[in-house]
Amino acid sequence: ALHGVSFQVPRGQITTLISANGAGKSSILRAISGLTPYTGSIIFEGQDLQRVQAHRIVGLGIAHVPEGRAIFGNLTVQENLRLATWQRRDREAIEADFERVLATFPRLRERLRQPAGTLSGGEQQMLAVGRALMSRASLLLLDEPSMGMSPRLVQELFAIIQDINRAKTTILLVEQNANLALRIASRAYVLETGMITLAGTGPELLGDPRVKAA
Repeated sequence: ALHGVSFQVPRGQITTLISANGAGKSSILRAISGLTPYTGSIIFEGQDLQRVQAHRIVGLGIAHVPEGRAIFGNLTVQENLRLATWQRRDREAIEADFERVLATFPRLRERLRQPAGTLSGGEQQMLAVGRALMSRASLLLLDEPSMGMSPRLVQELFAIIQDINRAKTTILLVEQNANLALRIASRAYVLETGMITLAGTGPELLGDPRVKAA
């Protein structure tokens, strides 16, 4: 799906990849997470991830919120959040992060003992992001977070994404809603049929007619 893709995700910023469907955005995130084999190099904090197992990649500080959320529907909201801490041993910090996630997503606090599969689509997306934050990731991979959400919830979620970034979490955002993604991104890349064809700041690409054509 991908051919010679090369790009950088600056520490502490929001970087976005935009494209039409089927261009390979999700494949890039799955490669970074260790879920899809690839040739080449993905370097994170000076380490090549190619031979690192997926669960070890999470331990290095990368969390992936996949397209479709992939929550555990038969477990409660609280159990989904706690599962993300299985590699951690810093119990006090875990409790602090748990409170931070519930403060970020108050609706999850109201539904802690509710089976995750009974949440609305927007609430499930909040749970998926909250679960990723519970791993204390320094790099958050977001795959189509706006998919299936109402316009009001999309605006709310993107405001939260910016808040997460301001709290010093680096974000790589894959998104079909190009206008919204480019508005919040410091750095942006356009992917077409498996290749990067345009790059620039979010505002630069927002006004570029070639982006609309792509």
